[in-house]
Amino acid sequence: MPLTQRNIEIDSDTWSKLKADAIGRNKNVRELAGEILADHVHKKVRRDAGKGMKAIILAAGMSSRLMDLTDDKPKCMLEIGGKTIMQRQIETFHQCGIEDITVVRGYKKEKINYTGVKYVYNQNYRRNNMLESLMYARSDMDSEFICGYSDILYDKGVLEKLLKSKADFCVVVDTDWMKHYKDRFQHPIEEAENVVVEKGKIKRMGKTINANEAHGEFIGLAKFSTKGAEILRKEYARVRKKLGLNSPFHEALSLEKAYLTDMLQELVERGHRVESVDIKGGWMELDTIEDLQKAEKRY
Repeated sequence: MPLTQRNIEIDSDTWSKLKADAIGRNKNVRELAGEILADHVHKKVRRDAGKGMKAIILAAGMSSRLMDLTDDKPKCMLEIGGKTIMQRQIETFHQCGIEDITVVRGYKKEKINYTGVKYVYNQNYRRNNMLESLMYARSDMDSEFICGYSDILYDKGVLEKLLKSKADFCVVVDTDWMKHYKDRFQHPIEEAENVVVEKGKIKRMGKTINANEAHGEFIGLAKFSTKGAEILRKEYARVRKKLGLNSPFHEALSLEKAYLTDMLQELVERGHRVESVDIKGGWMELDTIEDLQKAEKRY
C-alpha cells in the first residue's frame, strides 16, 4: 500500500529501498527523499532552460602546439579522463537541455563523427579563422544559439549561468583569469582574449588589452538571442561587402583571419550592447601538453 511521506505517495517496496539507501548514507530517510526530489526538480529546470537553444561548436582548426598528438586527429578528439573534449562538451549541452548541436569541422573532419549532431565543413580551414568558421554555420543562426570553441572544458554551472542571461549578445568572462596562468608556462599570458567592462557592458576585447586593465578573460563561449543572431549575420555581411576578406579588421590582419572577438568588438563599436557573464574559474583551455596534464588531474 502507498505510504505518504512529506505529502508524497511512495509504494512500500520503493520506501524500503529508500530507507536502506538512507541508512547506508547515514541519513534520515525523509531527508534523503527530499534531496532526491530537489535534485530531480533542479535537473528539470536546467533542461528546460536550454530548450529551443542551438549550439555551434567551432572545431575546424589545426593545433600548432599539439602537433605530435594531433597528426591524425583534431584537438577536440583528444581524450581527457577517458572521454574526448568534444564528447564532454556535447554531454554538457545535453545536461542543460540543448540537443540541437552543429559542429563546424575542417582539419581531419572524418574523425569527428558523433550521432545526433549536425556537421558543416569549413573547407578553407587552413587559411581562415574563428569568425569565418562560424559563418559556415550561418544557416543555423535562425534562432538563439550558443557559440563555443572546441578546445575548452567548462563546468555545467558555467553554461547554466550563460543560459540565464537575457541579453542579445553575451560572453562568458572569467574574472579570476590570472589564476589560470599560474604555473602555465607554455601558453603566454599575452595571448589571453581579455575584456574591458563598464557596468556589465563590454567596452573592448581582444589580445592587445593590458592585463592590468582587464576585467577578465573571454573563455570562448558566447550566446546570441534570435535578434542578436540576425544582427550578427547582417553586420558580418556588411563588413564583408565593405572590406572583402583581405583587408585588416580590428586586431586581425584580415577579415579572413579574424577571431570571434574581432566581430564582437565590431558590434560594440556599432553601438550594440555586449554583456559580460562573469564567472570565477570552472573552465579550462586545452592548448598545450601542460594544459592536458592539468585536465587529466582534474577530470
